[in-house]
Amino acid sequence: MSRDIELKEKWEILRTKISKQFADGETVDLDAIIYLIGVQELGQGYRKFKKDDKINLMHIAICKLLEPLGYYEFDYFDDDGWPHYKVVEQLPHLKPGEQSILMKEAVVQYFIEKGVI
Repeated sequence: MSRDIELKEKWEILRTKISKQFADGETVDLDAIIYLIGVQELGQGYRKFKKDDKINLMHIAICKLLEPLGYYEFDYFDDDGWPHYKVVEQLPHLKPGEQSILMKEAVVQYFIEKGVI
């Protein structure tokens, strides 16, 4: 099976599962899944987050997702318990479609490692 087809199948399985669990069956998009990963990685449970916090949660998730690919490395937790990462290698310049594929691959791998799919 080609890598693209396999990614597409795993992505749809994951998206369906997360949509049922967190969105009452409405289809979630990549950004929503990244946000949920950020909440998970923060480890403080779900609560109402301010707009800036939501952006920071997505940043945490992106760093966590790209850490295994060598782009980021965990650095420390601040006094409020928020994780901080440092850049190890600059991301290559990617077209929007390529960025989406990279993130979907990282998300699928994250959930495979967590035993969700």
